[in-house]
Amino acid sequence: MIDPRRLRILRAVADHRTVTAAASALYLTPSAVSQQLNALEQETGHALLIRSGKGMRLTAAGEILLTHTHAVLAQLERAEAELAAYADGAAGEVSVAAFATGIAEVVAPAMIRLAQARPGIRVRVRDAEGDESLPLVLDGEADLAVAVEYRGAPGADDRRLARVPLYSEPFDAVLRADHPLAAKERVALAEFHDSDWIGPYPGNPCHDMVLLACELAGFEPRLVHSSDDFRAVVALAGAGAGVALVPRSALRGMELRDTVVRPVAGPAATRRVFAAVRRGAETHPLIRPVLDTLAGTARGLTTG
Repeated sequence: MIDPRRLRILRAVADHRTVTAAASALYLTPSAVSQQLNALEQETGHALLIRSGKGMRLTAAGEILLTHTHAVLAQLERAEAELAAYADGAAGEVSVAAFATGIAEVVAPAMIRLAQARPGIRVRVRDAEGDESLPLVLDGEADLAVAVEYRGAPGADDRRLARVPLYSEPFDAVLRADHPLAAKERVALAEFHDSDWIGPYPGNPCHDMVLLACELAGFEPRLVHSSDDFRAVVALAGAGAGVALVPRSALRGMELRDTVVRPVAGPAATRRVFAAVRRGAETHPLIRPVLDTLAGTARGLTTG
C-alpha cells in the first residue's frame, strides 16, 4: 500500500528538482525526505528518481506515479472539503498569497465583503510576488493564490490546480512630462527603441512581459534601472532616468510627479490575474466563498 504522505514528497521533489529545496518547502529535513523517498521506492518496487546535472529528475516509473499522484492528492482535497461541509464549515481560516497590487485591487475589498457575508471566515494574507504564490499553494503553505500569468507558470490544464480568472489589464507607458513623446495621446513602443528603460528584476513576471512587448515592437529594451516597486519605477521615470511599462492598476492612486502616462498604440502587454487553489479544494466550504467573493470583486476591473 502506497502512503499518500510520501506522494506529497514525490511531487515536491518533482516541482523543486532537489531534495534540499523540497525539504525546505515541506518543513522537513533533507534526510527525512530521502528516507521517505527510499520507502516509496520500496513500496512501489521501482526506482522513481535519478540524479542529473541540475538535481533530481523522475524516471519513467516516477512520471507514471506522479500522474496518479495528482489525482490521488486532488481526491484527498475533495474528501477534506466534503468532511468540512459535513461539519458545516461555518468558521475557519483561509490563507491567501497574493502580489501587492492584487491585494489592493481584489483581496482587501473581498475581505470587507466576506466580513459582512461570512463573518466566520478569517482571511490571512501573505504578500508574494506573482510567480511566488502558486508554489506556496502547491507546497501547502497557502490555501489560495492570487497570481499572474507568466512564462513557465502552470497552465490552465495543470492537474494540480483549479483556477478562477479574475481580471486583466494593459501596461501603460510612463515617461517624464517633458519627454518629446509626452504630448501624444498614445505612444508606439518602437519609438522608445533607443531609450533607457526602467523595469522589474528578472524573475518578476512583469519583467518578461516588458521584454516580450518590446520584442514584438522590434527591439530589445536597454534596461538600465531595476526595481520591483512600481512607485520607485515611476519616480525614476519622473527623474528622466528612462521610460517604463507599468500595469494600469499599479498606477491607480499613485502620485505621478513630473510624469505622464500614455496608453500603448497597437497590441499592448497585458497582465492576466487569476485565483488558484489545489485541485479538489475548490469546493471546500471555507475556500469556495473566498473564491466566489474574489471573482465578484474583480468583475468590472478588466480595463482595455
